[in-house]
Amino acid sequence: MASIGLSWARMVAILVKEFRQVRRDRLTFAMMVGVPVMQLILFGYAINTDPKHLPLAVVAADHSEFSRGLVAGLRNSRYFEITHAPASEAEGTRLLDTGQVQFLLVIPPDFSRRLLRGERPVVLLAADATDPSAAGNALAAVSGVTRQVLARALTGPLSSLAQGEPAFELRVQRRYNPDGLARFNIVPGLIGVILTMTMVMMTALAVTREYERGTMENLLATPARPLEVMIGKIAPYILIGYVQVLVILVTARLLFDVPMVGSLVLLSCALVLFIAANLAVGFTFSTLARNQLQAMQLTFFFFLPSMLLSGFMFPFRGMPRWAQAIGELLPLTHFLRAVRGILLKGNTLGDILSFLWPIALFMLVAGAVAIRRYRETLD
Repeated sequence: MASIGLSWARMVAILVKEFRQVRRDRLTFAMMVGVPVMQLILFGYAINTDPKHLPLAVVAADHSEFSRGLVAGLRNSRYFEITHAPASEAEGTRLLDTGQVQFLLVIPPDFSRRLLRGERPVVLLAADATDPSAAGNALAAVSGVTRQVLARALTGPLSSLAQGEPAFELRVQRRYNPDGLARFNIVPGLIGVILTMTMVMMTALAVTREYERGTMENLLATPARPLEVMIGKIAPYILIGYVQVLVILVTARLLFDVPMVGSLVLLSCALVLFIAANLAVGFTFSTLARNQLQAMQLTFFFFLPSMLLSGFMFPFRGMPRWAQAIGELLPLTHFLRAVRGILLKGNTLGDILSFLWPIALFMLVAGAVAIRRYRETLD
């Protein structure tokens, strides 16, 4: 039996051939370089698990030096930033419901009078605890702020009030997720994450597969218009998306006991926009990719920042401004706010309209790009 010998010349020739092939495949080479760079930038600069300057609404019916000292103490802790001054607690609660603020501070009108009488007035600090990691550190710092405020304000003749129990009670309410369970935040968010990954990838692969198998020529020979082809290609995946959501919701309820306070009909309407937006992205990628490998690479390049910058894994408000600006362009960011608002807060259509129109705008832009790219492919 003849021995098998290795030829360095043949191996080098194949090696040179592979390098030339990679160089010619510019999209794959760009993914190989771009994805690591993007991961380094996102994980190094954009991710922050200890968010500060969180929006706070203050309802101050008492304007004494004690209430001003409390507000100043919260601001100086750097965890809170006063962005709203609603006229009533009900108005402040609506700001919490719609996600415009993370915290609500309510100071009663008789705060200073009851404090001086030693009656321990109650000050309410309500927190949007749908994302426990976003509010946890800020709430942990509140007790230290209270002690500092009392130490500065209760001096001289008032020093006796600083003895024993605190002169006022700062009552903290963790709304929408009182026990701070991470699964209440993660499981609803998985609806958006799974849909983003599967809808974009399946659509991109479905059209690219036509080119690889040589069946696209038959499709192009038909009188179907670009818009008709796009709708026909993506329509079946809308049903698939709803099946996925149904599975997630049933599992979330039976296994994780996730509350579903709001309307599931409203959620299904929001799903239409979100699924269509992702399918339009997938169709656009299919016009850019030459094969299924490139389609998957483009999908990953879109999915990675969507997952990291949307607020799914890390607190959105803890990211730098430039990362938040990028996140606001992604449909997953707005859908996560909508789905968590519906399931955990019981948001209505009026509450989530501010989340739906950016998704609709993204869908229209992505759809227009997909149609234009498809027409160029026809030419």
